[in-house]
Amino acid sequence: MSALSSRTVLRMPFLAKAITLGLLLLVPTAVSAESISVVVDQAKLVKLPEKIATIVVGNPLIADVSLQPGGTMVVTGKGYGTTNVMALDRQGTVLIDRTIQVEGATDKLVTVYRGVDRESYSCTPTCQRRITLGDAPTYFTANLRQSSTLASQASGEGSDNQAGGAPPPR
Repeated sequence: MSALSSRTVLRMPFLAKAITLGLLLLVPTAVSAESISVVVDQAKLVKLPEKIATIVVGNPLIADVSLQPGGTMVVTGKGYGTTNVMALDRQGTVLIDRTIQVEGATDKLVTVYRGVDRESYSCTPTCQRRITLGDAPTYFTANLRQSSTLASQASGEGSDNQAGGAPPPR
């Protein structure tokens, strides 16, 4: 092989890499690899680029998202784990593709184990029952039922029915 042809062969991979890099720089790169971290049962606001038409969540059991006016997305942690969210414009171009990491709360949380059963308490400032994914089914269901009853009574639904009285007038 002559000296000229060996130089040409050496330059080919460099030239191919330079062309590829140049093409990548021309493509709009609004797609982001940044991760969104949120605590289960909490929400986080994320600012989106203009002209978002569709939002897709990989696993809605892990996170829920909603698009709000003004280009804001609300991300709510539903279950522990990792999923992704994609935002597309009207032409179907992916403008954002991010990972959502949902973790449990760690501050002022006390976990009590009774054999294989688990109970969670929020200690801010005194310890109160807290419904947390992974708690024993009986503990979880009892707390959820109490919370639901309290919420319905606070909104005026069924407050007399719980005591066995006549339904409230409407």
